[in-house]
Amino acid sequence: MANKEKEEKSGAYKQPNAIRRYVNETVGELRKVSWPTRKEATNLTIVVLVVMFIMSFYLGLLDFIFLRLFALLFA
Repeated sequence: MANKEKEEKSGAYKQPNAIRRYVNETVGELRKVSWPTRKEATNLTIVVLVVMFIMSFYLGLLDFIFLRLFALLFA
């Protein structure tokens, strides 16, 4: 009984501070993540880049068309 009281007074049962608890919980959650393989990550990156270039071209084309349209209307 006296040993337990000494440990409580010395801080052996002290809870970790908020930052340490946050880091520990974050590491625990990251261990549960199902990470993609290198091949999956590469394929998904390629898909994102292709979609980005297609949308950039599409939006650039729309911008060009509307620019010409408004130039004709207000010129």
